[in-house]
Amino acid sequence: MQSAPSKHAVGSLPTDIVALRISHCRAEHAEGGAQYHLAVRHYRDCLEAAERREDARATQFFALKLAACYDMMGFAEKADEFRALASTDLGDTPLLG
Repeated sequence: MQSAPSKHAVGSLPTDIVALRISHCRAEHAEGGAQYHLAVRHYRDCLEAAERREDARATQFFALKLAACYDMMGFAEKADEFRALASTDLGDTPLLG
C-alpha cells in the first residue's frame, strides 16, 4: 500500500514562496519608512530563503537591497560585504542601479 505524500512536503514550496513575498513586502515597507533596522531583518530573511532555493538572481537582488540599507544606516563596510556577495553570484549583471 502506497502512502499519500505528507502535507508538509507538498505544501512547503508554496509556503516558502509566500513567506518570501511577505518578507519582501515588509522589508520594502520598512525601507520606505526609513526603518532600516527592520528592513535589514526582513531582507536577511529573504536572502536566506533565496539561498535555500539556490536562486542566484534573487540572492543578488536581496544582497543589493541589504547593501543599500546598510549604506543608509552608515555602515559602508557592511554594505560592501553584501555588494561583494551580489557580484559573486552573477558576475557583473546588475539588477539594481
